Amino acid sequence: MSNLSNIFSGTLQFANPWGFLWLLLVPVGFWMIKKFRVATMLYTVTKRFEKAPVSFRVKLWCLLPYLWALVIVLFSFAAARPRAGQDVEKVFTEGIDIVIASDISSSMLAVDFKPKNRIEASKAEAENFIKGRENDRIGLVIFASKAFPQCPLTIDHEIVLSLLRQIKVGMIEDGTAIGDAIITAANRLRRSKAKSKVIILLTDGRNNTGQVEPSTAAQAAAALGIKIYTIGMGKLGKALYPVQDHFGRTRYVPMDVEIDEPTLQAIAQITGGKYFRATDTEKLRKIYREINQMEKTKIETRRFKRYKELFQIPMFLGFLIMALTIFLQYVVIRQIP
Repeated sequence: MSNLSNIFSGTLQFANPWGFLWLLLVPVGFWMIKKFRVATMLYTVTKRFEKAPVSFRVKLWCLLPYLWALVIVLFSFAAARPRAGQDVEKVFTEGIDIVIASDISSSMLAVDFKPKNRIEASKAEAENFIKGRENDRIGLVIFASKAFPQCPLTIDHEIVLSLLRQIKVGMIEDGTAIGDAIITAANRLRRSKAKSKVIILLTDGRNNTGQVEPSTAAQAAAALGIKIYTIGMGKLGKALYPVQDHFGRTRYVPMDVEIDEPTLQAIAQITGGKYFRATDTEKLRKIYREINQMEKTKIETRRFKRYKELFQIPMFLGFLIMALTIFLQYVVIRQIP
């Protein structure tokens, strides 16, 4: 039943309506039968047969013209090529390649962001951002004193999210190499054929190590057609940082928040991106939402018809009834010549 419902769920159409011209044979055939039919046996007196019972074969013989008419009707429907058409929507996406470059230096342990600290807040908001980019390839880069690719560009976001959750402070020697982070992320995008290539660079400090200056790295990225959105992460003024005392206990001490905003602004300007300052978790969430709105994936929708040919059904029934009619006419009835 489900197969039949699927077949007839679309709009019924006829690809060859001229096939219905065969239906003209039906009235022509009945007219010829009525005009040229003659009795096969002649009687001078027919009144004596008025009350004679009509045999089963006689009834079948009267039914034969209607069976032949039904055969013609079915073959006419088959010739008209009935088909069920369904609207099919095909979506083509022109995705964006995005690399998230995240600072994992020790300063990211500052507790001015909820629920725990900067690194955990950045991971949580990056995860929400990734989940909303279904059609884009996304990669990860982590950096401190050096930069390393954490995940290559991929459409498999489950892998990206799994590797994102594994990020933690201490995976790389401490420091902040912003220029190296940009070059590493740009290398991920260098062979990309996407129409739009984006780096989201998040840091809470200033460039103090690495082999490439941030401005030089930004110019190289811009030459590759890469846009960089920079995010400076940290509240204004001072923030509490965890430190270990001589007894191995963790204490929190206030330290100045030092974000090199002019450098981050210059990086964004060179590449055609934008600089943001995130002073708390809610602000960071809004920044990711704004980037999500600015970098929209292009989606093209095409509609077309998909047809299921149905001529086999009336053709099969026509042959079946024709075979039955021939059997009745020449085997069961056996009309006397």
